[in-house]
Amino acid sequence: MVVKTPTTVYVMEFKLDGTADQALAQIDSRDYPIPYLASGKKIVKVGISFSHAYRNISDWKIQEM
Repeated sequence: MVVKTPTTVYVMEFKLDGTADQALAQIDSRDYPIPYLASGKKIVKVGISFSHAYRNISDWKIQEM
């Protein structure tokens, strides 16, 4: 998922029963931020993991580029 604001582009990846680190690794391995580099905006990668058992967010991490 990508969310654009006037100053920032948030590139998010969600995992079910995975980890936030796996989500961030997928963002990097598939080069999801590349199309937004020329925008001049700050790019923030967000990895979010959902737990099937708890039915809620279990882990999340943020990395600025």
